[in-house]
Amino acid sequence: MKNKSKFKKIVVAYSGGLDTSIILLWLKEHYNCEIIACCVDVGQHQQFKKLYDKVKKDGASKLRIVDAKEEFVTEYIYPAIMANALYEDKYYLGSALSRPVIAKAIANIVKEENADAVCHGATGKGNDQIRFELAFKALIPNIKIIAPWREWNIQSRADAINYAKEKNIEIPITKSKPYSSDANLWHISYEGGILENLKTKYDESMFEMTVSPESAPDKPTYITIMFERGIPVAINGEKLQPIELISVLNKIAGANGIGRMDIVEDRLVGIKSRGVYECPAAVVLYTAHKELESITIDRDTLQFKHFLSSEYARIVYNGLWFSNLKEAFDAFVITTQKYVTGDIELKLYKGNVISSVKNSKFSLYFEKLATFEKDEMYNHKDAEGFINLWGLPLKIQSMFRK
Repeated sequence: MKNKSKFKKIVVAYSGGLDTSIILLWLKEHYNCEIIACCVDVGQHQQFKKLYDKVKKDGASKLRIVDAKEEFVTEYIYPAIMANALYEDKYYLGSALSRPVIAKAIANIVKEENADAVCHGATGKGNDQIRFELAFKALIPNIKIIAPWREWNIQSRADAINYAKEKNIEIPITKSKPYSSDANLWHISYEGGILENLKTKYDESMFEMTVSPESAPDKPTYITIMFERGIPVAINGEKLQPIELISVLNKIAGANGIGRMDIVEDRLVGIKSRGVYECPAAVVLYTAHKELESITIDRDTLQFKHFLSSEYARIVYNGLWFSNLKEAFDAFVITTQKYVTGDIELKLYKGNVISSVKNSKFSLYFEKLATFEKDEMYNHKDAEGFINLWGLPLKIQSMFRK
């Protein structure tokens, strides 16, 4: 039933995919108010010009496009690299990092348009509904959030496709592409459809950013990444702007079969989900950054940071980007990056990233101390007293309990 008075204007987080394509018309039919589509460019290589006519046909009064690519890299990707944030030791947070920057851009459009509601197309089973809505609650707390997947009668992807056909809405899902994908500068994810069956082997034609390791060059590619305070700034001695640096690395690493992964991850809502990902630049940058940290950060700080990295990834994955906890974690991470400056050479070969040369003017590695040859700083006799004191609790326990 149409509601003619509840809302005057709704801003929709629009991607042009299946869900958001049918949402525009559904909102128009059910709320009978002005609908504004907002598409945020985070490097998804979308043909935005084609969307202008599409959104009007699908029910929106206009389309707002926001270019957030550089902000995405500098304010979201770079902090994740500095934190070595890897969810469940395998997911590079490609979607999780993009959602808060998209939500922030949408929130700004809501304010500019003086809208009284915001809408997203995330399903009721996924993580994105949480990420979007927590961001909206933090940035525009008094705005009504509409989540059609929790309201309408559409219960499945098949239902959504049928609705689109019934309403003559153009959608990107076809029999030749029986899965959904999400792309940005940092990754491409593939999920749903045929990939929901864990026994299904994906077809090579699915991938867009990488070649298979078998098809990669037979000779290794050597590449040097330069960091300044934990931030990547140059490749092979050439300083690059943030967007270009990520794009160049995606091409180099992707051509060497690097960055593919097939993951079953734990969603926040309690469901295990399969995702197939391409993230070539991410794999290279994380590897290089960790290698540089190994020579520039002291032992206790580095070991604690390893623990914090998984927690950092967890709160980002769970949608808490704009939380006080995330802000506090950032303060710690930034402090640890004070001396993470230097060059790391890597060998890229058929899907493998192998550390080659490490160099930093702030390196804590002291060859004269690390050597097994004679040195004047380390007295081997000192080790005896250290071991006696370190092992004293074990010795006392054994004496008194045996």
